[in-house]
Amino acid sequence: MANPVGEDSWLAYVEEESRHANDLEARVKVVELFKNAVSSEPGSLKIWLAYCEWFWSLFTDCQTGEAGWPEEEQQIGRDLFSFDAALSLWSEGYDAIKYRINDSHEFWNRWVSIELEQLARTRTPVGVRRISHLFRDRLQVPHSTWDNTSQMFSSFLSTYNNSAYESEFKEVTAIAQEAKAAYDAREPYELKLNRAIKSGDQEAHRTIMKEYLSWEMSQVKATRNPALAISLCLGLFSRALSGVFAFEEEVWSDAVIYLYGIQHQVRTSQQQIALPNILEFHQRATTHCPWSGPLWSRYILTAEEAGWSFHNVEAIKHAATSTKALDKNGMASVLDMYTAWCGFLKRTAMDPNAPEDAADVAEVGLLAALEDVDLWGRRLYKDAYRGDPNYRLQRILIQYLTEVKGEIDEARNHWDRMTGQSLLADSYDFWLNYYLWEMMVFSSKPKPRSPTPATPVGGTKVKRVPGLATNILQRAISRPTLDWPERVMEVYLQHCNDYERPETLHHALDMVYQAKQELAKRRERENAEAAAAYAAQVQVQQVASDSAMENGTGSPSGKRKRESTPGDASHGATKRAKNAEADAINDAANEQKLKRDRENTSIMVTNLPADVTKTAIRKYFREYGHINNLEARCEADGESTSALIEFKSTDDVQSALLRDQKYLGQKQITVRPGTGLTLFVSNYPPTADEAYIRDLFKDCGEVFTIRFPSLKYNTHRRFCYVSFRDQESAFKATQLDGKLIDGKFQLQSKYSDPSHKKGREGAVAESREIRVKNVDSSANESDLRDVFGKYGKVGGVRIVTNMGGKRLGTAYVVMETKEEAQKALQLDKTKFKSQILSVELSKETNFKPFATSRGDRASASPAPSGDGDVTMADGPSGAGQKPTPKEIQERTMAIMNVPDTVNDARIRAIVEKYGEIVKLVLRPDHQGAIIEFADVATLGLATLALEGYEIVPGRHLRIGRTKDLFKEKAEIREDKITTGKGKTASNNAKVPSFMPPPQNIRRPAPGRTGPKRGIGFIQSNNDGNVSHGTTGVNGAGGNGKTKSNADFKAIFLSGNGDGSAAKDGSTSGANHQANGTRRT
Repeated sequence: MANPVGEDSWLAYVEEESRHANDLEARVKVVELFKNAVSSEPGSLKIWLAYCEWFWSLFTDCQTGEAGWPEEEQQIGRDLFSFDAALSLWSEGYDAIKYRINDSHEFWNRWVSIELEQLARTRTPVGVRRISHLFRDRLQVPHSTWDNTSQMFSSFLSTYNNSAYESEFKEVTAIAQEAKAAYDAREPYELKLNRAIKSGDQEAHRTIMKEYLSWEMSQVKATRNPALAISLCLGLFSRALSGVFAFEEEVWSDAVIYLYGIQHQVRTSQQQIALPNILEFHQRATTHCPWSGPLWSRYILTAEEAGWSFHNVEAIKHAATSTKALDKNGMASVLDMYTAWCGFLKRTAMDPNAPEDAADVAEVGLLAALEDVDLWGRRLYKDAYRGDPNYRLQRILIQYLTEVKGEIDEARNHWDRMTGQSLLADSYDFWLNYYLWEMMVFSSKPKPRSPTPATPVGGTKVKRVPGLATNILQRAISRPTLDWPERVMEVYLQHCNDYERPETLHHALDMVYQAKQELAKRRERENAEAAAAYAAQVQVQQVASDSAMENGTGSPSGKRKRESTPGDASHGATKRAKNAEADAINDAANEQKLKRDRENTSIMVTNLPADVTKTAIRKYFREYGHINNLEARCEADGESTSALIEFKSTDDVQSALLRDQKYLGQKQITVRPGTGLTLFVSNYPPTADEAYIRDLFKDCGEVFTIRFPSLKYNTHRRFCYVSFRDQESAFKATQLDGKLIDGKFQLQSKYSDPSHKKGREGAVAESREIRVKNVDSSANESDLRDVFGKYGKVGGVRIVTNMGGKRLGTAYVVMETKEEAQKALQLDKTKFKSQILSVELSKETNFKPFATSRGDRASASPAPSGDGDVTMADGPSGAGQKPTPKEIQERTMAIMNVPDTVNDARIRAIVEKYGEIVKLVLRPDHQGAIIEFADVATLGLATLALEGYEIVPGRHLRIGRTKDLFKEKAEIREDKITTGKGKTASNNAKVPSFMPPPQNIRRPAPGRTGPKRGIGFIQSNNDGNVSHGTTGVNGAGGNGKTKSNADFKAIFLSGNGDGSAAKDGSTSGANHQANGTRRT
């Protein structure tokens, strides 16, 4: 680790080096590393404390030979690591971290203890005055242990200056009231931070810290002591930037902007406030966030403002281009940094006090920057790179050529070259800027002057007109693909009316008239082409789907699983696959028919204000129709927001499209139909979640939203709707249709079309399957085949049995044709062996409100492996005595607060790592699942590990018993937006808690030696001494201290107790990262 970044990295690096520091040279090297560490992380309490402790240990070790130093090294060490140098270092460290009001006492207490130890040996008046001054300073700084510090000061005065105790203590207490008040104002935030940290809720920690920072930055204007407020704010930033936000670009940017504003305020007000060096701060910011173009650009600008030389600023640019992370998020950061660099070059060349070669250096640098950016973009995106849509570098170069070099023709050549780039030439903004530049050049040319102006031939003076500017607008209007021709036409007419001759204005009116006619045709043609392309794509998907059905491929469904029979071999696999695909498509089509037609009732709105809220968007569009759903995302550049809005009807969409190119706030928004953006995706792995789907389509383009269906009424559903940012990305995603995933899942990725409803196929859908009830237990398949064979050809027979193989009196018979099945119904109410048969046609149903799987059985939404059926296991693996209901209850738990879009396969993937699952029942109608484990110990480990587990963002699992689950209500949705999550505990209600029942006590078997192992027993030390003493009730040791639930949880998760490890050998409850994250 040659270049560590961050508090933890530096500590690990220095610790490793100090471990091998066996001579004076190595120890000095460690000191130098600590200097670099505190320079990189000046607000890190951990690094400063480790540094001072290391230096103090060197001071003590070189005083005597007990540490084993050679005598020569001791002599040198006494000079290098002197007592004064050590105390000075402690003082320097304290000054760096004293405004960390939550933990600075850790450093202070250690430092003052050293000072007091020295004073106890010497008892000099100078020492007393020194420590009194330290206490005075400390008590005037807000910190969480102010009362403890005050008590320490009281004890110090009683011991060393008792005669002045009352006056000294009273004075210090009076001047410290402001510090106490400052801490009291911040204590609510500190308490909330402490709770979030102790609970292990990282997201809450981050949220509270951001709120705290926002509040702290505003205090400088609300306090009478701005110096204290600024110091406390910088101390809070030190905590955040060396801790939870060490690599957060947004927080570093906030800190940079705050520090710059404070420095400007200090300069203008002539205040004396110690502030960090802003350039060093920028250097640290770019080291922690090297991918941030805005931070690099601010660094360059600040260095220029500080008067750094060209070579020093150039070094910043080289540092930015040398990092491998600058293009982490694409070309945006690269362009930001190069824009700042080119701006610096241009301003340097325009400075009247610049060196003679500044203009030449700037020209070379600007041209090189343009070339570098182009090469970088092509290396990153190959032929797909189209340049900067805002052409920032080109504009800087043109300004340089125009104003510094005076080379108007060369600048015009650059404009002309850019007109050959379709990205720019199709933008009305580009043409208007080109036009404004030509008008600026025109107005800057001096009018010809003559003392005796000659009268032209014919007696008429020639009018001076900006013909080049007029020509630019004409070229823009002539482009058939211009994005906003109406705006250019408006400017063109106004320009000709203001500057041109009558004949030119007349020509402009005619040209605009004809252009508007062509534009109307173009709009009509584009709409027709879009509709035709969409229809053609749907037709292609239909043909591909029919072809897949003919080849026997398709997606699995939630149909009741049937065993294949010899007589159905010619139709079985293909028709099951067809029927499976029809299941998923019909589920989706029926849902869309009854509820939504997302494809034709949605619009995509872009370039909304970055800070716009969903409420503001709803208010803006509510007059155009009822909004079913709204998804908004802030763009990566942070300058705008995009939204996908779903209306109730297509008429609402047509009305909403009228807002295209209108303004919301200061932003001109773009409104486009949502046609061709949404795909119906199915037949992906059962354990797939939103992250998996996004990764699946990552190469196609940006996924805007993903919606999984509710499993409340059909747990066998496995499909979702994926909406993309643009039609091109959606089209690319359709090319993945038929892709084989994991060797067994043939992905279905088609445009969402509710009219594309596919009829079901198979024996049930074709009315060829007969359900026979009350079948004699002695009857076998041959008997039933003989009976039903009298009415036609029997395709297959299946007799339903339980897990033990016992026949349940129900059978399914498949006939060759529908007519033969109708004839076979004559067997209803007839006697077969000793029973009266009940014969009826099998009926289809999509109502599957729960899913049950046992042992290692697959999900209720199986992959189409083989013939599409799933072999049902007879029971849990292994043979043994049948468990009693009580034993089953003891090893069964319920997980609650599961969204009704999560299937049983995802739950199994999360839970099964803790041990063998005997049975899993998904109950989306109660927002949960019931899980039976193979043993109680596994249940205990899973219970502790899964409590609070975040299965999807914002939804944390709760663990309880089965009866607790059935008290939960189904998830409620109103107006297509989830407004409730079932039954939630009120503030005063107690959330159901669950601990596994105690295990049966197992006595040591004969011949078994060694101490017992389990909860409450701790392994003996190597020397045979038991550290805990005699274990008593509830794991209490000889000291009588009772273990808490947290102690038991720690023992479970560490795997020190019997049976606490999962069956796969895993002993940690922290390493479960499937489909979610765990909140402790």
